[in-house]
Amino acid sequence: MIKSYLQKMKGGEKSPPRKPFSKIAWSWLGAFIGIYLVAILSRFSNTGLLDSLFLVGSFGASAVLIYAAPQVEYAQPRNLIGGHIISAVIGVTVYKLLPFDVALLGAFAVSLSIVAMHFTRTTHPPGGATALIAVIGNAEVHNIGYQFVVSPIAVGAFVMLFIALVVNNLSKNPKRHYPRYWY
Repeated sequence: MIKSYLQKMKGGEKSPPRKPFSKIAWSWLGAFIGIYLVAILSRFSNTGLLDSLFLVGSFGASAVLIYAAPQVEYAQPRNLIGGHIISAVIGVTVYKLLPFDVALLGAFAVSLSIVAMHFTRTTHPPGGATALIAVIGNAEVHNIGYQFVVSPIAVGAFVMLFIALVVNNLSKNPKRHYPRYWY
């Protein structure tokens, strides 16, 4: 039984080849513009870039999905927007309502977010990080409460979606388009 279990860990398939340079270039362009636009939103909040809440770590993972793998299920608009917003609401709620240690709250927020994303068909892996950030974030994150869901999360996700729509459809390659579906 143990041997059979360990056999599953061998893999066995060959690693896929490197993507063509054009796909890498489009991915770079989308990620650069998307993250940069989210970052410069801090100028409108009258805070410095490093103090800004607009640039959330989970957006980096979203950038990989929506700019480097725009055809995958987890990169579609409903997943990007829904996954982040649902997970942010869960993270803030868990932090506000439950009087437990932050390690337990973080685990509960992430796991509950996964369940909610599955039920709503909005699974977006960076959403788990968004829920965790709502729990383990600094005092500023905790003080703004549900405002965290609107800004930076919803605003940032919509900015990144807009850039994904523009950049992913600039290519003349008919296979590179975004989105595959909206809902």
